[in-house]
Amino acid sequence: MDQIINPLALYAACGLGAIGVAFALPRKEGKNPQIIGAMLASIAGAIVLIAMGLKAGGFFGIGNSPSIYFYVFGGVALGASLRVITHPRPVYAALYFVLSILATAGLFLILSAEFMAFALVIVYAGAILITYLFVIMLATQAPTEELENALADYDTQAREPIVATAAGFVLLAVLTTLLFRGVNDMPSRKSPGGQSLLAEMPRKIESALTFSGQLPAGSKVVVNENAEAVVDFAARTVQIRDAAGVVSSAKLPPDLAVSNVEMVGFNLLRDHPGSIEIAGVILLMAMLGAVVLSRKQVQLDEDAKERHSRSLAAEVAQGVETNP
Repeated sequence: MDQIINPLALYAACGLGAIGVAFALPRKEGKNPQIIGAMLASIAGAIVLIAMGLKAGGFFGIGNSPSIYFYVFGGVALGASLRVITHPRPVYAALYFVLSILATAGLFLILSAEFMAFALVIVYAGAILITYLFVIMLATQAPTEELENALADYDTQAREPIVATAAGFVLLAVLTTLLFRGVNDMPSRKSPGGQSLLAEMPRKIESALTFSGQLPAGSKVVVNENAEAVVDFAARTVQIRDAAGVVSSAKLPPDLAVSNVEMVGFNLLRDHPGSIEIAGVILLMAMLGAVVLSRKQVQLDEDAKERHSRSLAAEVAQGVETNP
């Protein structure tokens, strides 16, 4: 961590940011010090950026510091994230969430992670946001003429601002510490650069050998009982079998490797398929809950209209009897 940022500066910024977010959360009664909270949170973010710039030996692309786009995207992402949890209207909070996602995608582009950037926009700014908006529109009560701008209590005030911000920023500090100290201690089950995954893609190897002219016509890559290519990663060779059944070795192209997109696909669909299914079930339950709540609200509105019509009919009948 000392090579990136001073730990004391990081933890001090986390503490100041927690205080700022606690002040920025909405409150119903009394004065709402959101401006003060936003200023404190901005100062905390500035402390982190200045500390990182001093360690890198410069600012705005000078020396080893990040480019100016890092500061622009980072500032927009932090500001939009603050408004997501502090804005009293859920629809506007969802729109700020989109802005935060777009800024985060910009940070991924700086890191040359184009797949993560586009996947983030497509999944979160597209599918997840549409789900949020449907849930918000279905679960929110329709405003009346008298209370058109009225908001629910859970939107106008935070329930546990101090506990929530303290827990969130403590987790942020712990995760940041583990990011720099704990990852190097974790054993790796794969060879460097994802080379072990390359053996599980024999057709990719065949396409690369064909393109480089090292795979004769009718030849195939030899696979074992697990449908994996027989590859010697130390010598960078793979076994191939020609049309006559003769097995020989071919040199792998020097630029042949597993791409980031392929590693993400293996990680999601092979190593952790349950996480995708669980996320889909959670989103489905949220939609079903919103539909149930909206149907109850519609039934309550219909009952109220029926009672109101009966009372009006009774008043009209009473008026007719009084004034024949």
